[in-house]
Amino acid sequence: MNRPREGSSGDTTSDGSDRADAGPVIGGSGEILVLASASVTRRSLLAAAGVPFEVAPARVDEDEIKRALRADGASGLEVAEILAEAKALYGSRKFPGRMVLGADQILDCGGRLYDKPVDRADALGQLKSLRGQRHELVSYAVIVRDGERIWQGHDRARLEIRNASDEFLEAYLDAAGDDAFNGPGGYRVESLGVQLFARIDGSHYTILGLPFLELLDYLRANGVLMR
Repeated sequence: MNRPREGSSGDTTSDGSDRADAGPVIGGSGEILVLASASVTRRSLLAAAGVPFEVAPARVDEDEIKRALRADGASGLEVAEILAEAKALYGSRKFPGRMVLGADQILDCGGRLYDKPVDRADALGQLKSLRGQRHELVSYAVIVRDGERIWQGHDRARLEIRNASDEFLEAYLDAAGDDAFNGPGGYRVESLGVQLFARIDGSHYTILGLPFLELLDYLRANGVLMR
């Protein structure tokens, strides 16, 4: 299978998915995972680890689902789980017989759930409200085959944004640009956003959006990767 390099538009298959460059794969059954997500970060994680996969983002109304769940008092963990499953189920309808991976991440600060900032003002407001506070990033992943959930995994990371000055927050947003809008809280730990933090406890992969080691264990146990 000819896979384009990460970051290219990819070869679009007849079912509308994009074949992704997974790099060298060490053995395995030849089964190709379907990633029901447009996340460049999750795609990069899978590719770097040599997981064979295709990308087919799910068309799910996340905002509407979140509004309904918040109205019911759902926790951050519950919201992340339901959204991850919704994405996987959507993909499963398009890819019968295939493993479809859905994932979601929620930022929870004392019960307040944060979404990706919609603009600079929103990003600044989020950073100011999180400043000096401990919060959690909850990452949840679900694999569905033929409409049935066959695996789930989740993890939490705990982070504390330092008591940074307003001037630093403004300078950070100037330097980060649109990158600040790609995750809840207005930061990306893997880049300039690391300068915002006083403390980080938890897996780097969880912070990037996947309970990754659990996922790799499952893929090995089911032949997608070599044991």
